Amino acid sequence: MKINSFGVQAISAYNNQQRTVKETKSGASFADKIEISSKAKEMQVTSNLTTERAERVQKLKADIQSGDYQVNARQVAQDMLKYYRG
Repeated sequence: MKINSFGVQAISAYNNQQRTVKETKSGASFADKIEISSKAKEMQVTSNLTTERAERVQKLKADIQSGDYQVNARQVAQDMLKYYRG
């Protein structure tokens, strides 16, 4: 049996090739970046509705604590009927 050395030089041809690697020498870091959309920025701003609601809740809490809070039974019944009927 005879073994020929075909293709040995072809393999080393790949090893002998040098690849050029681009080196970036800029000062850029690879830190993560986050960008907030303008809509999200608008949502972060406290609106007047939230402050008004918070003030109303505080007033209701104070009225309940002091015993001054009165429930209008007629209004509650009307709202319940409106909710369940329609």
